[in-house]
Amino acid sequence: MIFNEQPKSQPISKLQVNEAFKKVKANKGAMGIDGLTIEKVTRKPRKYLYPLWNRMASGSYFPKAVRQVLIPKGNGKMRPLGIPTIVDRVAQHVIATELEQVVEKHFHPSSYGYRPNKSAHDAIEQCRINCMKYSWVIDLDIKGFFDNIDHKLLLKAVKFYTQEKHILLYVKRWLNAPIQLVNGTQIQPQGKGTPQGGVISPVLANIFMDIVFDKWITKESPDTPFERYADDIVIHCKNIKQALRLLEKIKQRLRDCKLELNQEKSKIVYCRSNQKRQPPFKVKYQKFDYLGYTFKPRIIKERGKIKLGFSPAMSQKSRARIAEELRRMKIHRWVQFPLQKIAELLKLKLRGWLNYYGKFRMSEMRKLFRVIHLRLTKWVRNKYRRFRKKPWYVGYKYLQKLSRDFPNLFEHWQYEGFRP
Repeated sequence: MIFNEQPKSQPISKLQVNEAFKKVKANKGAMGIDGLTIEKVTRKPRKYLYPLWNRMASGSYFPKAVRQVLIPKGNGKMRPLGIPTIVDRVAQHVIATELEQVVEKHFHPSSYGYRPNKSAHDAIEQCRINCMKYSWVIDLDIKGFFDNIDHKLLLKAVKFYTQEKHILLYVKRWLNAPIQLVNGTQIQPQGKGTPQGGVISPVLANIFMDIVFDKWITKESPDTPFERYADDIVIHCKNIKQALRLLEKIKQRLRDCKLELNQEKSKIVYCRSNQKRQPPFKVKYQKFDYLGYTFKPRIIKERGKIKLGFSPAMSQKSRARIAEELRRMKIHRWVQFPLQKIAELLKLKLRGWLNYYGKFRMSEMRKLFRVIHLRLTKWVRNKYRRFRKKPWYVGYKYLQKLSRDFPNLFEHWQYEGFRP
């Protein structure tokens, strides 16, 4: 008798919950405040997933507090990330999937963040094309975007796309879920912010920015191209006057939507290249960073001709961040491992960096691989006693010999010019 299921008030099926858990499991991720891991849920799915479906389908589901962790940013500051529990992530996946099916067809084609069949590389490529066509760029940075989204305005934006009661109900509950700080204390959101790191957050951010920015700029300035990846926005203008006027309008628009422009990071940039007429005044900015790449004047080859273009390459900030990550890994102290094991441990990271930063102007990655080779040279000197009292370049020459003898050992050694 206890398994006789009564009609549920919310249209959520067991299949939706099971499919959502498969996606959460594939994405892996850390545990929330309850200490429950993906492995435990996998071993006993009925114990955890059946009650979740039962509560979601009956409207009695309430999320637990979100665990806050701090990760370092490129400028030395810390960025707060919110990690929901595994069960809450499954619940968010259920609603996020439903919501995406409703809103995806309405989004602007220049919105690239967290969307199917669109990627950061697509945004960078389109930005590169537009930089060659337009002389000026507005590089926008919104101050604490995820921390300052107004809940009332966000719910209003969600209601613009859907009137499904269960979606609105659970979105509201997730927005009001408490946050557990690093020191263990719990705080209640003060009517604003959506934790960066939740499954539902990217969808909600896209919905909010679609109303706040995409649809607004399409109406305000329909001929102005732009690229938006979540809250990272680049706008292209024909001349400095248009850029200045549009920037003032954007500031006012953001203020109306209870957001603020970061004055230090937002700037108007001149895209200098051969075919463009130089402005009659001194330009303050001639480069900008976007999605881990730096756009600036560079020598390029087009249709067999060498000329000055405006193209992307791996940014110095990205190199510094990865160099810091390598420093914290302390590869030079892994003397208990042979070099083959180190190559295996670094394989996925190296492949990820090559796949992302090697898409445009891969040659700029040489500076990053020099850092790795210096770390490996230190490892050689620590591992083999015969190198310790000799100059560092003796160990480096040994590494060079290894790269010639085993060119496929490290992932980046397989590319010409990236060996020591």
